[in-house]
Amino acid sequence: MSDYEPFIAEQTEQSIAVYPGTFDPITMGHIDIIKRGLTLFDKVIIAIARNSAKVPLFNIDERLEMIRESFPDSGDRIAVDTVGGLLVDYAYTRGAKAIIRGLRAVSDFDYEFQLALMNRRIEREVETVFLMTGFRWIFISSSIIKDAARHGGDVSGLVPDHVCERLREKYFGGGQGGI
Repeated sequence: MSDYEPFIAEQTEQSIAVYPGTFDPITMGHIDIIKRGLTLFDKVIIAIARNSAKVPLFNIDERLEMIRESFPDSGDRIAVDTVGGLLVDYAYTRGAKAIIRGLRAVSDFDYEFQLALMNRRIEREVETVFLMTGFRWIFISSSIIKDAARHGGDVSGLVPDHVCERLREKYFGGGQGGI
């Protein structure tokens, strides 16, 4: 018989992470990061950040609705909220242990690394977890999706079907033109 007795940790608290973004609109890259975040955490709070430097195509209510429609069977594992002010303060008050950040390229890392260090200085209880975007989504962003859709490009498969329809409504009044 071995002297080694395996340690089995009791899970007493739900592990929560916050995934922030403008989600204007939510893309398959975002969905990929969220689903993978759910393999690491019990709950992911998708936090729509209010960014005064950006003029969104979709208002907050539309973005909340599109995100909720993207996860119809998530139960209480996904929450959707809005956040203003310091994200790290929001995460701490919601009981989150981590902020999830998606990385598409090395160029994303420099800025995200600086943010992570500042967040760590402000609130040591909240970690930043970097997840690489799945290879098939590495080239997309909400800005690229909107630009392609605005010019009639086919973005189906890059965003959920209901988001594709919302883009069509915004740019072409719901007609059959474009996307």
